[in-house]
Amino acid sequence: MKMYTRTGDAGETSIIGGRVLKDDPRIEAYGTIDELNSFVSQGLCLAQDAGFTELAKQLLQIQHELFDCGSDLAYAKPKEDQVKVHAGMVEQLEQWVDLFEEENPPIERFILPGGSHLAASLHVCRTVCRRAERLTVTLSRTVDINHEVTRYLNRLSDYFFVAARTANVRAGVPDVEYERSGKVFR
Repeated sequence: MKMYTRTGDAGETSIIGGRVLKDDPRIEAYGTIDELNSFVSQGLCLAQDAGFTELAKQLLQIQHELFDCGSDLAYAKPKEDQVKVHAGMVEQLEQWVDLFEEENPPIERFILPGGSHLAASLHVCRTVCRRAERLTVTLSRTVDINHEVTRYLNRLSDYFFVAARTANVRAGVPDVEYERSGKVFR
């Protein structure tokens, strides 16, 4: 099998049930999810290197779920029995967030992205995830989508934020508070 098909040479690509231009909002949304998945891979490698086995397992699961998100957005006309992203996936993220939060010190001020290498990587995941979420919301204004994808991405960015803080705690690296922040969290 050849890796190139030449079918996209004129600026179009296939989706499930049709073809669209490569700069279509649908392609922007699931293309950004694919970009996020690559950054999650980097975080996974750093988690493995740091010996954070459970976090690495979670990140691998998230990689599969991000493929599910992209798949759901690739349908020209999604049907309920075709979509993969469901409320249970959001609930799982919430459980992980709650467990990580138990390890983290209270937060009162905004923090800067960074700290340990792993935390910095997870903050990149968070910001790319937020962009994917924004693009998915934009897409949902013009076409039918599985709205669980938007919920999943929203919760996933929370997961990355809390996981980054936990990575710093486990590495013994404090979060860096934004110097000009007042107390915004109670």
